[in-house]
Order: sequence, then structure tokens, then C-alpha cells
Amino acid sequence: MAGLRFDELSVTVDRHVIVRSLVLDVPDGAVVGLVGPNGSGKSTALRCVYRALAPSGGAVWLDTVDLCAMGLRDSARRIAALTQENGVDLDFTVAEVVALGRAPHLTGNRPLGAHDRAVCHDAMVRLDVLHLAERSVLSLSGGERQRVLIARALAQEPEVLVLDEPTNHLDLRHQVELLGLLRGTGRTALVVLHDLNLAAVACDRLGVLSGGALVAAGPPGEVLTPELVRAVFGVDVTVVRHPETGAPQLLHSLSTLEEQLDGHR
Repeated sequence: MAGLRFDELSVTVDRHVIVRSLVLDVPDGAVVGLVGPNGSGKSTALRCVYRALAPSGGAVWLDTVDLCAMGLRDSARRIAALTQENGVDLDFTVAEVVALGRAPHLTGNRPLGAHDRAVCHDAMVRLDVLHLAERSVLSLSGGERQRVLIARALAQEPEVLVLDEPTNHLDLRHQVELLGLLRGTGRTALVVLHDLNLAAVACDRLGVLSGGALVAAGPPGEVLTPELVRAVFGVDVTVVRHPETGAPQLLHSLSTLEEQLDGHR
């Protein structure tokens, strides 16, 4: 496996600074979550990891290698991504979409071999989509399609998984199964999540972004304080400990919710 390191990463788009001087370690084998309000730079930072954007300054390191110095095929063998724009508009079967994850490992027109087929089969089993293998992805629900795309990422056999809002469209059962899978694969994972309670349970460490800058990083129990949530998200919460896991869980202030509801009536 491998670790990631954001080294003074900055991204400027159309003269707007989206990410500024981000310094964050994603240790080998850890699940690290990026959280923050909309527009805080989370997805932009991820795009630099899966090579959809080039940094304006600084670098992203994969172990000791600057990602910008790697060939695209090499980085695709080591890093797999689920993006917010990761749609499938072609009439492929589920099995065909998952098999696309093997593309970085194949050269020329070489067909899938026994190992490739076994990897795809295992990925579909893990994401509970094997029974959909011959279905068109265009016929699937949003949640089913999301699981297919995550299976495709697993089929790459990456060292690092980069997932932008992976629980979108998933029902509660599949949210829990996916987050358990992340912790069980042993792979390094960098995940953007909006649900702070899910992030607290699923992640070993959190990085909190606001206005493109990192404002806090560390274990969820140290990062998710009422003061930080109020300052970054503008919401008053009470933090309690989960009775089984001990992970911090955020309870919204009832008075704050009532005020917000009154403001929309």
C-alpha cells in the first residue's frame, strides 16, 4: 500500500484561489475524511490526486513520488477514484463497467484474463451488484449505479482509493456496508463526506477545510468539537459519544433547528 501527502497544495482557477497551501498527511492504510462546507475546496483537492487538475503550487506525493511526475497509466494503476461527475451514459452492462477498472493493467487489445475476471467478480460481490451483472447500467437506480462505480474502482486493485461523496444515493444498509468495506480493505482511502456523523465513525482522521484552507486535522474525537462545528458550519451542536464505538456523534441543537424552520415558514 501507499500513503499520500499534500505538500503546500494550492489550486487557482480563473484567478480564484480554491485551495490554499494545504498540508495534510494520509497515512498508509488509513481512512482519512475531508469535511467542510460546500465550496471549501474538498473536491478540488481530490481532483489533484486523481489527476483531473494540476496544482497551481505545491504537490501531492504518493509515498516519495510527486504525482505530477508519474505517467497517467502508472498513477491509474495505483490510485482509483469515484468522482461526483463519475456517470455512465453508455449502454454497458454492469459487468462491462466493472471490467473497465482493469484497463490500466491491460496493454494493447489484450482481453481480460483469469485474474482480471476474478478481481471483477470479487468487486461485484463486495458491493452487492453481482446479481446485476448482465443488467444495463442505464436501467439501474442511483444507488445501484453508485455501487457499480465503486466496484469498478475496487477492480483497479489500487493502493489508494479516492472517493468523493461515496454514500450519495445509498440506502442505510449499503452506507454501513461501504464504510465497513473501506475500513476492511487495508487500502489507503481519502474520502469526502458531508455527513459528519458518518465521517466520525468511518474515518481514522479528519481534515476540515473552510475557504480553501485547512483549519483542523486529527482524530475525529479531537476535531469535531462544538466550537469548530459552530465556526466552520455555523451550526450549534452537542457532541456525545457513541455507546458502542466511542466515536463522537453530533446532535443538532433543537433551538437552532426551530429557528431555521421558523425562518422558512
